Amino acid sequence: MANKKKKKYNKIAVQGNIGRQPDTAGTKTIIITQPHRGNIDIGDYLKAVKAAENVDFPSWAKLYDIYDDILTDGHLSAVIQKRKSSILNTQIEFKRNGKVDEAIGEQLRSPWFQNFLSDLADTIQWGTSTYQFFRNGEWIGYDLIPRKHVNPVKRIILKRQTDITGDSFDEYADLVTIGNPRDLGILAKAALYVIYKRNATADWAQFIELYGHPLKEGIYDGWDEEARTKMTDDLYNMGGSAVILHPKGTEIKIHDAGSKSASSDLYKSFVQYCNDELSKLELGNTLTTEAGDTGTQALGTVHQKVEDKIEKADRQMILNVLNYELTDVFTNLGMNTTGGEFSFVVPQDKDLSARIVIDMQLRNSGLPMSDDYFYETYGIEKPKNYEELKKAKAARTPDTNVKPEEKKDPEEDTEKEDKKEGKNDGQEEKADKKKDKFWKNFFSGLSGFFPDAPNKGKGAGLEF
Repeated sequence: MANKKKKKYNKIAVQGNIGRQPDTAGTKTIIITQPHRGNIDIGDYLKAVKAAENVDFPSWAKLYDIYDDILTDGHLSAVIQKRKSSILNTQIEFKRNGKVDEAIGEQLRSPWFQNFLSDLADTIQWGTSTYQFFRNGEWIGYDLIPRKHVNPVKRIILKRQTDITGDSFDEYADLVTIGNPRDLGILAKAALYVIYKRNATADWAQFIELYGHPLKEGIYDGWDEEARTKMTDDLYNMGGSAVILHPKGTEIKIHDAGSKSASSDLYKSFVQYCNDELSKLELGNTLTTEAGDTGTQALGTVHQKVEDKIEKADRQMILNVLNYELTDVFTNLGMNTTGGEFSFVVPQDKDLSARIVIDMQLRNSGLPMSDDYFYETYGIEKPKNYEELKKAKAARTPDTNVKPEEKKDPEEDTEKEDKKEGKNDGQEEKADKKKDKFWKNFFSGLSGFFPDAPNKGKGAGLEF
């Protein structure tokens, strides 16, 4: 049997171009570059996507620069954070044989794990993420490798983001790549709308600058240069509105934009359209982020259900990574996950008044429910002599298996009496006997409902 190649335990060090230190034993350095920010148009976006989709020599540097730039958009950043909140605000626990492992739970409640969940959730946006885990004293630590320096298709680490060759993943210890190597992430779709929105907003701002202020006109004597200079200074010092300065005898025509409010609404509706598309892309709806003109509570509930399904899929992705892709790494770092699994803690219903009604209905219907469930759900302290109290209660409770004496149908008694006497009544006679029996029982029961009237000489006297 051939021997497997032993993995070299190198740690990735990140440095800049100035003051860079040489590599030391056990470390390999990557040199990062400042993200390129500036005016982005659709042409730049398409070139970056094509470079990332190159089959033989893919490059993600330009596309990831665009991702960094569009994340400054307020609406996009807000909906991404809203989507991640379902993961970050729900506690994760590790259970083995149905019991919570407190040693692992201490790691799961630590700051490093919360930061890791946030970076792991970002994988949905970026497409892939590469992490290097290490031991940091009693805690586990990790580094998110800069994405522009990772080629997940060829499984290599690039020293510079423009390189096409690098070191294999096998050269590094506890290196894990999450996501599909060819996946460009949701941000590849969101970038298109942010670019359109940004350019439309710039045009809108220019429109406001031109037509949002009154136009100032100055007329001077064409031969008086001193008057022209004085008027120019005065007009520009009066504020930031547009200025027209021309000599006397000349004519300037200004063609207005027509209905200024309609033109402004056109920009506003286009920006709103881009925001709506971003909301649908990230959350699957629009009404959970802002109220529309046609929004109703019923429609909002439907939109919320769609968002809940997306959040459920995101949480399942997190659990798949923890339970399948990171088990070997955690074991190597001393966190034993054998025979157990990670899971999200199911949040308790805060409205206990409504929950107790449901629980009692289920219990009365015969559904087996443990007493421990009620103690834990409603925060009731379990008595120390619980077993003794349980036995005492069972002794006082009558046996429910004993069937009560069945009540006889009055109609059956009548038929039996007729048979004994040898009578064979017709249908009308049977109906009459049944009515008589009913009214007799009715008045008999009704008489017991009212108390007896006081007899003469008894009871309290009435004084008028």
